[in-house]
Amino acid sequence: MAPNLIFMLVDDLGWRDLSCTGSTFYETPNIDRLAKAGMRFTRAYAACPVCSPSRASILTGKYPVRVGITDYINWGRDGSDAHGHAKGYLVDAPYADHLPLEEVSLARALQEGDYQTWHVGKWHLGREPYHPEHHGFETNIGGCMVGCPIGPGYFSPWGIPALEGVTVPPGTHLDEYLTGEACRLIRQRDPARPFFLNLWFYLVHTPLQERPERIAKYEAKRKAMGLDGLEETREGDFFPCDHKKGQRITRRLVQSHPVYAAMVETLDDCVGRVLKTLEEEGILENSVLVFTSDNGGLATAEGSPTCNLPLAEGKGWRQEGGVREPLLISWPGRVVPGSVCETPITSPDFYPTFLEAAGLPLRPEQHVDGQSLVPLLTQQGSLSRDALYWHYPHYGNQGGTPGAAILVGRYKLLEHFEDGRVELFDLESDPAESVDLSKLEPTLTAKLKARLDAWKNEVGARHPTVNKAFTPWSEAHARKGWKPWV
Repeated sequence: MAPNLIFMLVDDLGWRDLSCTGSTFYETPNIDRLAKAGMRFTRAYAACPVCSPSRASILTGKYPVRVGITDYINWGRDGSDAHGHAKGYLVDAPYADHLPLEEVSLARALQEGDYQTWHVGKWHLGREPYHPEHHGFETNIGGCMVGCPIGPGYFSPWGIPALEGVTVPPGTHLDEYLTGEACRLIRQRDPARPFFLNLWFYLVHTPLQERPERIAKYEAKRKAMGLDGLEETREGDFFPCDHKKGQRITRRLVQSHPVYAAMVETLDDCVGRVLKTLEEEGILENSVLVFTSDNGGLATAEGSPTCNLPLAEGKGWRQEGGVREPLLISWPGRVVPGSVCETPITSPDFYPTFLEAAGLPLRPEQHVDGQSLVPLLTQQGSLSRDALYWHYPHYGNQGGTPGAAILVGRYKLLEHFEDGRVELFDLESDPAESVDLSKLEPTLTAKLKARLDAWKNEVGARHPTVNKAFTPWSEAHARKGWKPWV
């Protein structure tokens, strides 16, 4: 029988937030098992520095700009323009507020290949009628328009509309409940058909909440490691958009947040429960497990709970800390245990990877930007492309500004839409993106900028427009010499 497919997507988990990827403060023994049993990717990239676009990219095999979803879907519509996003020097480009039903989603493709298809957890790809059950998932537990725990947060009674009517003891943890439901689906599966479990955790998104005893554990660990009292944040520029006017962007310099560490441990427990269920059912050996994140760790705003150093910035930024992800893939009998891959990969690649692993025909007209990772997983081939792209024409809630980027080999070029600047970085020698080489390497800079422009034209990228009502309101704007538009 074709292998079962389990896709575990974490919300806002940073590239260094696992023990197996370098953290000495967070504890992830169950997730580390996946790294030991399979392949760890060192240059895995989310297709966007925020959630909804990356999720759309995973399910369609396309860059977010092709799908029309280039920013997180603001279901609350509480911002200052028509798309719920505040204005700075530019006005955010418009974007879609749902995953189009015309897209043949990964779930639908697998369903047509006789897979059982289940979605459990966060969705954040539109209101009804765009929920998971309309995109090829036979079962949807917890997936709706909201992008994080609302109301009381992670502990019941929850504010998730898709879970209204669920009866659980007060104080039940959201992701622990969802994990239990995922394990129930595995146990109650049709054993004659393979399944696709799309387990998208709400963890580790804000709000920062955990049980007191688990927080106390990491408060003690923080003290024992000598992290108590260290300077933890570095102040930077002001937020460049109106809804956070006057607030400074800060950067966490060390992983030491007890509440966040406790949340990571709860996540690890959930992954351990899934692994245990697969083992108890005797199907772990015939299962492909993927574990990754939807964007970089939250490191510049909203409490800055984690640290992505030496990578620059975090969620909401096009720098490495905002888009480079942890990625672990286990496939018993096909992937060499403990192997490591340094090839850059991106979110659209999961669609053709799952199809090939399932033995189903590829759909190149659908997953136009994705390439199957099977040759890398089996160490029998390579990918044919040499570039990855990003287009984020928005102000991020975490301080990022509108722009685009291209990665070719060791070089990454950032384009800034506010002032037209470009920066060039050699990630091999400078993963922190601290030394701009654009003036020292003008030929390479021009070549990469031309490739980025050609790609944007090809995919029909939409750009922000000048905010004619803009008036500088911060030191950062004044230093750049920006004037009111007249």
